[in-house]
Amino acid sequence: MGKRKNRHQNPEPFLPEGNESVASKKQSKAPKQHQKEEKLISSGMSSKILKEALLQQKEVQEEADPQQNMNHSFFVVEEPPKVEEEDVDEFSGFDETQSQLSDYEEQIDEDDERLLEAFLSKEAGRQQTLADIIVKKIKEKDATVVSESRPLPKLDDTIIEMYKGVGTALSRYTAGKIPKAFKHIPSVQLWEDVLYLTEPENWSPNAMYQATRIFASNLGPKKAERFYKLVLLPRVREDIRKNKRLHFALYQALKKSLYKPAAFFKGILFPLCESRTCTLREAVIIGSILQKVSIPPLHSSVALLKLAQMEYCGTTSYFIKLLLEKKYALPYRVVDAIVHHFMRFLEDTRMMPVIWHQSLLAFIQRYKNELLKEDKDDLRILLEKQKHKLVTPEISRELNNSRNRGEKEDDFMSLASPVSVINKTIEEDRFDIPDVPMEED
Repeated sequence: MGKRKNRHQNPEPFLPEGNESVASKKQSKAPKQHQKEEKLISSGMSSKILKEALLQQKEVQEEADPQQNMNHSFFVVEEPPKVEEEDVDEFSGFDETQSQLSDYEEQIDEDDERLLEAFLSKEAGRQQTLADIIVKKIKEKDATVVSESRPLPKLDDTIIEMYKGVGTALSRYTAGKIPKAFKHIPSVQLWEDVLYLTEPENWSPNAMYQATRIFASNLGPKKAERFYKLVLLPRVREDIRKNKRLHFALYQALKKSLYKPAAFFKGILFPLCESRTCTLREAVIIGSILQKVSIPPLHSSVALLKLAQMEYCGTTSYFIKLLLEKKYALPYRVVDAIVHHFMRFLEDTRMMPVIWHQSLLAFIQRYKNELLKEDKDDLRILLEKQKHKLVTPEISRELNNSRNRGEKEDDFMSLASPVSVINKTIEEDRFDIPDVPMEED
């Protein structure tokens, strides 16, 4: 066997006190490049410095020229951004083949689509956008810009030019980093005016997805609702109208918007139904997101209550059906509101679409034991007026084989009909009859 090599060990691993000759030699060397970078100011500290500098700049400018106070008012920071920049900047885009996926096509029936058109409003206008709101506000304050199609808000010229450039970049965006100036919009007081400068209607689908990620994380429920209603929803409806399907990036943006359920319902679902122009294609596409994403029961209960009370549109039944099929334990107030919703069609002479009968069947199947006896009697009268050859018999069967609200299972079994009790007795006695000889006359 070969000889084992001896280790070279430092005979003096620790320097004695007062001997700094070795240490001084090491410190005399120039620091390397990566050591210099470690001494730079961190990103968190730099943002605090920037914030303080902006506030000081605002104070100096207010003292110098009070008339320019409004031009720099958007520098007021309401809350620090919470978005994780690394997560946003790692976005690599969506595959183009994904944007062509349309698994919802099979659920759209042309006959149902034509039938639902009878329940759409013919007078409703175009979906209102953020640009409509800002332009109207600017023209009300300044009569000199009435002739302009897209007037500019009263902000500093450098800010206007910067965010116009951001809008140009977002219109061509596919993947990679989002401009840093855009990430600061949620923390700006006049965030709607600044967002208007970027022209959201011209953003690419991938940019809309990234914007939804940022705004859903950094805006409060009220502001997120405004963004969904005035920016995201009009863009989604326009894409479906033009292409008969929804771009995959916009579909993912809708899923991301459910990060705030209350804002999603108030900013997407309710305005869509209240417009009374929601087509079956739009309902199926947006409804597929409700099917796939878990929603808190409280938000779904409030959504069902609101849908049941608003003016009816054919596709409203589709959203009611989807939320009912999630099988939540609904409060009695919501159950009673849904019963009242269906009873409104007792005197309706129009032929109800199949989705209306299907939503009624889904309601009876899940909540038949939570209904009052009076409600069941009213629903039976409704079934005589509004019939479907396949669905109505199923609804009647579910109503007849259910107990009333407040009754227990044992109480329901004891209240079985007399005919069924007699039949059951005959079946049991058939095997228990003793052999008694017949008497002769």
